[in-house]
Amino acid sequence: MLTRPTTHNHLAERVRRLFGTAPCRLQVAALPWRDTGDGVEIMLITSRDTGRWVIPKGWPEAKEPLCEAAAREAGEEAGLRGTVSPLEAGRYFYAKMLSSGKEVPCEVLVFPLLVDKVADQWKEKRARTRKWVRSSEAVRMLHEPDLCQIVAYFCADPHGFA
Repeated sequence: MLTRPTTHNHLAERVRRLFGTAPCRLQVAALPWRDTGDGVEIMLITSRDTGRWVIPKGWPEAKEPLCEAAAREAGEEAGLRGTVSPLEAGRYFYAKMLSSGKEVPCEVLVFPLLVDKVADQWKEKRARTRKWVRSSEAVRMLHEPDLCQIVAYFCADPHGFA
């Protein structure tokens, strides 16, 4: 049985151990999904810098609801539209490498996005590849262990986030 992803306090403690007292920067991510009738599929995209498989994420804009910011990132990075959940599926931490070469700790809030439209043309089409994968394959392709746990937890009951 899957349990809810680790608590915020536990994750915050992991960040303190990894990064010391540096303040975290907040990012948002969309977890794009669809129900094929034969199971849940997740849309993964490649990162622009390393080509690793990731989910669409980025910085929220001023006064923008966080779930809407996640949906906007999915549109810009993967050409996806749909219904975003206001309930986060979880959160994870990672070290973002800035163009200056400095690493900053980031906390990423993940919002499920039930995809109903996949565009043929989108803002970052030339910079990224996208791929629908079964949830078990997504867990194998992603590199962040806490994100993998979020994906597995979400896919066990995706309609619970409606």
